[in-house]
Amino acid sequence: MTPSRRPKSDLRQLPTEQILSTAANLDQMSSLEIVQLINDEDATVAAAVRRALPQVARAIDVVADGLRHGGRLIYVGAGTSGRLGALDASEIPPTFNTSPRTVQYIMAGGARALGASTEASEDDKAMAVQEMKKKKPGRHDVILGIATSGRTPFTIAAVEYARSRGARTIALTCNRNSPLERASEFAIVTEVGPEVLAGSSRMKAGTAHKMVLNMISTGAMTRLGYVYGTLMVNVWTKNEKLVQRAIRIVEQATATDHQTAARALRDSGNRTPVAVVMLAAGVSPPKAAAALKKTCGHVRKAIAMAKSDE
Repeated sequence: MTPSRRPKSDLRQLPTEQILSTAANLDQMSSLEIVQLINDEDATVAAAVRRALPQVARAIDVVADGLRHGGRLIYVGAGTSGRLGALDASEIPPTFNTSPRTVQYIMAGGARALGASTEASEDDKAMAVQEMKKKKPGRHDVILGIATSGRTPFTIAAVEYARSRGARTIALTCNRNSPLERASEFAIVTEVGPEVLAGSSRMKAGTAHKMVLNMISTGAMTRLGYVYGTLMVNVWTKNEKLVQRAIRIVEQATATDHQTAARALRDSGNRTPVAVVMLAAGVSPPKAAAALKKTCGHVRKAIAMAKSDE
């Protein structure tokens, strides 16, 4: 292909699209050699993420601030990137007992693309704008566009529209100086380099982005006070297993015995944070609930407030 006919989205120069020299004979390796090579490459991912930690921390602060003011975190992506966003969004309600509205996703190709290949949808800019318009993004919302290459038209168009409506925008890519980075307020770039299976972003790139998304959502929820110490004090109690987990969390958070924790959880109406505040501050369920409401669900602040009111 001559330079004049080269497509605008030419990926050949991107680090993530290069051939990994140590994997040149992958198809001739034994099973043990294959897994050793993949494992060696996977071991480099954490270092790539570490280099991006200042930007990840900035993202946590932006997301926490947006959610604190009633905004939403909305992931946008296509293919592997979109599925990773959908996975993280779906895990937040059961982990932190938040509304499904709080963390959402937009996936190129819609929900059907979560389990089927819809690659053509990655280029559909009009559909991206249409889907983002449905979300009515505003100044307290945070839109996080995920694309290994940083060049996915669907993701870029969605981020550009959201930013034009005043939303905060963040890019998550594996390649520097990409169109998605330029379309966003700032970027988190995890430079993982070539894949063992050339161009397969479900491997190191996907691992890196899963790690970053875990950090952002967990970090933001922690900053909002939905974590006490290291405990998921906002956990759901929708089945017996989760009720038992909640009792254990109340035990650990308040250094009490199993029976006391179980009774407090029952008296709280199976609301784990209320039970924690009740026991930690020595207050009634209504006072614990009122303190949590005043502190927007921040458990540690609610305990301090409930104690000071006694």
